Amino acid sequence: MVEQFVQEIVQWIRIMPPASIYLVFFLVAYLENIIPPVPGDVLVAFGGYLAAESVIHLIPVLLLTTAASVLGFMSVYLLGSRWGSKIQDQKERNWLVRFIPLKYINTVRDWMSRWGQGVVLANRFLAGTRSVISLTAGISQTRVSYTVISSTVSSLLWNGILLGCGWIVHENWRIIGEYLSIYGWVIMTVIILFVAIRVGMYYFGKKKSC
Repeated sequence: MVEQFVQEIVQWIRIMPPASIYLVFFLVAYLENIIPPVPGDVLVAFGGYLAAESVIHLIPVLLLTTAASVLGFMSVYLLGSRWGSKIQDQKERNWLVRFIPLKYINTVRDWMSRWGQGVVLANRFLAGTRSVISLTAGISQTRVSYTVISSTVSSLLWNGILLGCGWIVHENWRIIGEYLSIYGWVIMTVIILFVAIRVGMYYFGKKKSC
């Protein structure tokens, strides 16, 4: 289904004027932070291919996708900052809140207490946890200025890598999606193992103290 969505967007972009293409990439990069299933990374890589074909320019699309990524990150941050306590308190009472992974929020909160802004700085490279990191940063009330800077650096580096890869592999840009999928699974596996080890150590320590 994701591949079909990407195919439809790509076909749509191919017949659009350049000015509209920039707008599409901005919206995709923004929505990818709000709605994680949106395949923003693959489409950004496609932007690198279009830049190599001189359909659009590399620097403008890099700046636009970076700005959109930061705006999306801070939108979710605002959600966590304003309604973080309600999100946690209404876990069982609100059907919508039930879809928010609180166990991952607690894990990310532990990360932030240990590494602080380093977690935000790495957020674009932590596939599958970006929205959770931005939400947790808001709940934790991290300093806005530092959070914007960290998010900007992270987005600039990540989008730059994607666009560069799209430029280099050219018409083979689709293979980037395959590598991103593998990368995402590796990251999620590492995170799950990390959480499992931490939980196991906690209960083992608790049992030992008893």
